[in-house]
Amino acid sequence: MRPEVITFDDKAGYKPFVRRAAAALRSGALVVFPTETVYGLGACALEVAAVRRLREVKGSPAARAFTVHIARREDAADYVSTPAPVAVRLARKTWPGPLTLICTVSDPAGEVIGRKCSPEQLKEIYHERKVGLRCPDHEVARDLLLETAAPVVASSANKAGAPPPLELSAALDALDEQVDYAIDGGPTRHNAASTIVEIDVNGGWRIVRTGVIDERTIRRMARREVVMVCTGNSCRSPLAEYMFREKLATRLGVTPAQLEGLGYTICSAGTAAAAGWPISEGSLVELRRRGIDARMHRSTPLTEDLIRRADRIYTMSPEHRAAVVQMVPSARDRVVPLDAQGPIADPIGGDQEAYRRCAGQIEQAVDQRLEEFVNEDRNW
Repeated sequence: MRPEVITFDDKAGYKPFVRRAAAALRSGALVVFPTETVYGLGACALEVAAVRRLREVKGSPAARAFTVHIARREDAADYVSTPAPVAVRLARKTWPGPLTLICTVSDPAGEVIGRKCSPEQLKEIYHERKVGLRCPDHEVARDLLLETAAPVVASSANKAGAPPPLELSAALDALDEQVDYAIDGGPTRHNAASTIVEIDVNGGWRIVRTGVIDERTIRRMARREVVMVCTGNSCRSPLAEYMFREKLATRLGVTPAQLEGLGYTICSAGTAAAAGWPISEGSLVELRRRGIDARMHRSTPLTEDLIRRADRIYTMSPEHRAAVVQMVPSARDRVVPLDAQGPIADPIGGDQEAYRRCAGQIEQAVDQRLEEFVNEDRNW
């Protein structure tokens, strides 16, 4: 029996069809649906017989679990409650989008979804304590997943080893009467599958399959780069840079030198800085007072490239923020004042007491921003 098919353009029939397809999914049906990468074939993970049928249709090995597809990034918390920071970074920067993350958990039965599933159902979600998660960037996929309101596992809608389908017709040619419902969303946006990245228990990662997102982009997205900005990059922004780096390392239980290896880059620059000047003596003294040696600091001019790379840009005054946004308008949402309470006055030309007041204000602001920064890497 051929599957029921509807086109996404059929506005009158689309929503009722999706509700019917979602109900069928929950009852054990197989549904073909579009994503931004390829057409997928989905089954409800709570229906073990449906997942076995999906495996038979695909011709896939029984030992491997299929990828769990989620409608919203935050839904990942049901499957991985304590994600590695790099997983959170990649999800935050790409989801919804063409990236599949394979994460390891210590005890699948202890996860939110694990407390709702039988051991047999859980085996269709996790394999060797690993789960693949994908949040597709396609309205049809999102609507179907939201309506199903149950864990959906899916794979590309083709036989194992065959090219993944980029149009519904290719999926139906390959699977046809073996599926129950299908939604035609037209040609997929990308002519490639999602990139797959596996995260290990220590927060390291490797690319399992290169797809839409290339390795260079993944490496950039796996990092977090913070830029502190003032005018000359000799007083305020170096104070903020060195304090932030020191406190972040302490918080993570590593040395400042180890932060780069964990994917963190903390730097500073000036909107009117000349390259190569040393840190001011007043700032050097205040950092030394806190056990930090900044003698190697050299001033750096702010550049468009630095702005584009940064995940977060902290400025000392509204004027600095305006200068950053003028250089790269698209960075607007990533530029915030270091001190949410108000501008940080420039101590240059003042006595050591002026530097001490400035350093104290910066340290309080850094403590506040650091808490926000660390928490961003904890929650999906």
